[in-house]
Amino acid sequence: MLEAVGLDPVEERVYRILVTAAEAGAADLAGELDLDAGTVETVLRSMETRGLVRAAPPDRAAPAERRFTPADPDIVLGAQLSRRQQSLDWARRTVEQLSEEYRGNARRRDAGRLVEVLPNRIALREQLEHLQENAREEVLCFCRGSAIVMHSTENDAELDALRRGVVYRVIYERDLLEEPGMQANVAYGVKLGEHARALPRLPVRLMVVDREIGLMPLVRHAGISEPTAALIRGGELLEALIALFESYWDRATPLRIAEDGALTEGTHPCPLNSDDLYLLSLLVAGVPDKSIASQLGISQRTVQRRLAHIMELAGAQTRMQLAWHAARERWL
Repeated sequence: MLEAVGLDPVEERVYRILVTAAEAGAADLAGELDLDAGTVETVLRSMETRGLVRAAPPDRAAPAERRFTPADPDIVLGAQLSRRQQSLDWARRTVEQLSEEYRGNARRRDAGRLVEVLPNRIALREQLEHLQENAREEVLCFCRGSAIVMHSTENDAELDALRRGVVYRVIYERDLLEEPGMQANVAYGVKLGEHARALPRLPVRLMVVDREIGLMPLVRHAGISEPTAALIRGGELLEALIALFESYWDRATPLRIAEDGALTEGTHPCPLNSDDLYLLSLLVAGVPDKSIASQLGISQRTVQRRLAHIMELAGAQTRMQLAWHAARERWL
């Protein structure tokens, strides 16, 4: 069990006995392990050299007998375990980098690795579920009316992904929101954390997972024929689709849940008081923190604390995101 930190099976047994007994001599250990004393002496000398055990003070009753005590496991084994874990982490990152380089080179050599055609409804539905089940961080979606293979109310994979912390940003066509059960379904997703917006029309159906792979039907109206779709892996085409999504996201109207639980379009009322609004206006105008503090008659630390609170309310990680959010939500 402790081979991962450099102990062979006999050394581990010796160390465990010493930890339990606190102190023991070679003869005691030999009897406990059913080994000859010479073998145990060799094992103890090796472990002493590596700092795993140390000699105990001589016993006045038996001064000729050399006895040993174990070193602290946290120090001698924990440190080795940490070093091995660090080495594994470095190796894992190197493998990931090499894998990404390999995939990138493979895609450049073979365009078929960039775009894979899914020939029917079954394959398309399986990929919709598979991509969401394996999503790690973020899913981007264009949702249009008249579902091809799966209605939004059937998409249990999204609910599971939301529950494990995957961020969903979804833009719905307004016609889709008029379909039976859709508003309640979207409202439930928003309660779980989905970021939902709406537009009158969307150009395509689209899903992008972790900005690494996209899924897009190739035919607008399949009718009774089998729909085909493209599975698009990292490359310029996927980057273009992500940029398309972001441009529509900026223009879309946020979908909120009203106090009565109904789904509504529009922005939240501004949660800031007049003092924080003034502070935010100075920030957006490009006034440095020191000047803001001087104008408001407060310390720079207080300015930074209040800005941190405003950023938390906006869900922004940077001041640039805060300014963008304030403009979008019309706080100023």
